[in-house]
Amino acid sequence: MNTAPEPKAKSKAAGVRMAVDYAAPIVFVAALLVTKNFQLATWVLVGGSALALLIGWIAERRLAPLPLVAGLAAMVFGGLTLIFHNNAFVKMKLTVVDTALSIGLLSGVATGKNPLKKVLGDAISMPDAAWRNLTVRYAFFFLACAVCNEFVWRTQSDARWAVFRLVIMGAALVFSLLQTPFIMKHMISDEGSAPPPPDLGF
Repeated sequence: MNTAPEPKAKSKAAGVRMAVDYAAPIVFVAALLVTKNFQLATWVLVGGSALALLIGWIAERRLAPLPLVAGLAAMVFGGLTLIFHNNAFVKMKLTVVDTALSIGLLSGVATGKNPLKKVLGDAISMPDAAWRNLTVRYAFFFLACAVCNEFVWRTQSDARWAVFRLVIMGAALVFSLLQTPFIMKHMISDEGSAPPPPDLGF
């Protein structure tokens, strides 16, 4: 049986997930830096987030939980910014979402659950102890992002915060890639290929 199309299908799915995760925030930052108009950029963010989720659903007939939360949060906080003409709502979105994710992950570990395993368990197979370790790592990364964002948006200009937002996305990607050796070390699999980094969405 010919399985050649499978890598192409996986590559296409990865591209769709990347677009869902990163396209709207990147376009928002670009619009803000070019136009210097926060309200206009927020319209781009809200519309882009809705479009990205729609494309993701059409392409895969599913939406990963955390990218879905991030996309909906962008639309909610963006909507509040547009309604009240207050830029703080969009800026604090990262703080609120990442703090909630951190608390949720740490609470799951404290109660003997593995929330990250429930999200990613179909893609990666590891012992429960490894899942707890990975969950704690992500929890503290989310918390660090929330603290940094809270400091930057309250003390820096819109343009500097926008650049910081791009830095955070890059840091999230690098952090996920850095977890690959840990995942490979503990992964239960008969295959020798490296697993993809966790698709959490930032």
